[in-house]
Amino acid sequence: METRAIYQSLWKDLSAEKSMIFLSGPRQVGKTTFMREIIAKGYPHTTYFNWDIVDNKKTLLQDPYFFQAVDTEGPGRPLVILDEIHKYRHWKSYLKGAYDKFHDRFAFAVLGSGRLDLGKRTGDAMTGRFLEMRLFPFTIAELTRSRTDIKRFLKDPFSGMDLVNAAQSARVWEGLFNLGGFPEPFLSGKEATWRRWSANYGRQIIREDMRSINEIRLIDDIETLFSLLPTKVGSPVSINNLATDLQVSFPAVKNWLDLFDYFYLTFRISPWTKRVTRSILKEKKLYLFNYPLIADAAARFENMVALELLRAVRSWNEWGWGDFGLHYLRNKDKKETDFLLTKDRVPFLAIEAKLTDTTPAPALMEFQSVLKIPAVQLVHTPGTVRRIISGKSGDVGVFSASRWLASLP
Repeated sequence: METRAIYQSLWKDLSAEKSMIFLSGPRQVGKTTFMREIIAKGYPHTTYFNWDIVDNKKTLLQDPYFFQAVDTEGPGRPLVILDEIHKYRHWKSYLKGAYDKFHDRFAFAVLGSGRLDLGKRTGDAMTGRFLEMRLFPFTIAELTRSRTDIKRFLKDPFSGMDLVNAAQSARVWEGLFNLGGFPEPFLSGKEATWRRWSANYGRQIIREDMRSINEIRLIDDIETLFSLLPTKVGSPVSINNLATDLQVSFPAVKNWLDLFDYFYLTFRISPWTKRVTRSILKEKKLYLFNYPLIADAAARFENMVALELLRAVRSWNEWGWGDFGLHYLRNKDKKETDFLLTKDRVPFLAIEAKLTDTTPAPALMEFQSVLKIPAVQLVHTPGTVRRIISGKSGDVGVFSASRWLASLP
């Protein structure tokens, strides 16, 4: 079993500061397993609650603070895992009461996927009472255990690759490329398992989770929209064009795309506009969490890079290492660089994803010259390591994605 060491370390850090942690992430990413089989081992007692289990639900309604029955004698606080509690109509006020009464006696883990994330956006009853972390599908930085130190990375984003076993990282990358990072299909090692798993995954979220929101009625149109998205990956998404294709309103498509993000089916990144002449201002690029759905190899590769970078940026923010952001660069002349990493709203690294081309892209070199930051071009081909010294604008590196991304903090 994978130990999910990145997230163990983050949990340890956050739980030392606050006794209630919200753990969210895509469905079937392993949140419950992570808490019950890994994190719970560090606590003297664990109580597990799941709103979807009828007896559990009845217990909470009859005795809201049922977890008090656990023996609290001895060292350490007992752990209370509250799974899917966001489905309870009064979940925010319930958690507020539980925290206010018991934060010094119990540790609380609140688990959920899209609707937990959506619920946190409405109301502020929980302000100041929790910290949050996200569990991602497997990434190469997690699986190869080759991550460099954040300070070293920020000082020189090319320096961490000496820690990486290139052959191992190439094998892991190929497995991720074919099967994605969700635990069940990845650990099976079989494409047939991924196909069976994937056939039900998106449909289940759309027809069960999204349908539970009152405003959602046109389920067939939503499924059609989602089926179109694998061909849109890596390009700025025009909501107007999608609305025309589906013959529905602009607000409807906008709302559905937002819900895909909330339910961890997709994620989007915004263009960076400061100091970029004639930059585009609005259209976001869209990516999938279940990226083997993408037939085009170059687009799938770019999606994999995007997810690795998103995991890194979200984790760095949750660790409190800074205010990190993930963007892309594009101007009205249609020159584009796939990704831009920022820290405290200042760019520090431009990144281009190319399936096989090891010649630095002209747009990458142009944006790098304007922003005066280092740049990286990542390729799918293993065994590529080339560093180009380019003077005042910063260095340019051309690397195998499997090796460079394995070193991400």
